[in-house]
Amino acid sequence: MEVVERYQGESAREYALRILRSNIISMKLKPGSIVSENEIALNMGLSRTPVREALIELSKAQIVEIYPQKGSVISLIDTELVEEARFLRLIIEPEIVRLACNLATEKDIFDLKENVRLQEFYLEHPDPDRLLELDDAFHKKLFTICKKERSYSMIKGFMIHYDRFRNLSLVTIKDLKIVSDHKAILEAIIEHNEEAAKASICKHLNRFEIDKQMMRELYPEYFKENKHEQSIVKEVVK
Repeated sequence: MEVVERYQGESAREYALRILRSNIISMKLKPGSIVSENEIALNMGLSRTPVREALIELSKAQIVEIYPQKGSVISLIDTELVEEARFLRLIIEPEIVRLACNLATEKDIFDLKENVRLQEFYLEHPDPDRLLELDDAFHKKLFTICKKERSYSMIKGFMIHYDRFRNLSLVTIKDLKIVSDHKAILEAIIEHNEEAAKASICKHLNRFEIDKQMMRELYPEYFKENKHEQSIVKEVVK
C-alpha cells in the first residue's frame, strides 16, 4: 500500500479514505486482498477509528466487504457495478460536453490542451497512475466548465468501480485510445460541435465493453463471477 502525505486541514478520516480509495483504484490493494485496520492505521500514523470509518464508507459503495470481528476484504471486480457506473456517466457526460461546447473559455481550452499534452507524455513514458490522474482531471474540468462541480462530487463515490477497471486497462492494454479519445472531445469543444462532442464522449465511455472480456481472461482471479471469490470469503470468516 502506498501512503502519501496528509493534506493541510485534512481530517484523519478524510485522509484514510483518500489513501484507501487511491490504493484500491491503483490496484495496489488488489481485488480479493485482506486488509487489516491495525496495519493500515500503523502505516498511516493514525488510530484505528478513522481507518474503520473510512472502510465503512467504502463498504457503502460496495468496494470493501467488512466481516465483523474477522476483517475486511477488497471486493472483487463486479462487472455489473462497473457497467452501472458507466451507464451513469453515459447519461450525464454527453450533456456536460454539449454544454462545454458553448461555455468553455480560452483559459478552459488552454487547460484542457495542457492536460492532453501531459497525457501524451505519460502515454509515451508509461505511468498508469499519472495517466489515470490526468484522465480524471480532464473529465472533472469539463464539469467545472459547466459549473456542475456538485454533480461531479455526487457521482465520484460510485465511480470507484469504473475507475478501478479503467486503471487495470491502463496497465494491460497496449494500444490505448484514451488520449486520442480526449483529443477528439477537445477538438469538438473547440469547434463548438455539440454532436461530435457527444459522439466522442460516448465512444470513449463505451470502450469498457471492448476491454471487459480481455480483462476477465487475463485476470480471472480479480472478478466476482469466478470461484476465487468464495475461497477469499472463507479465508476471512473462518
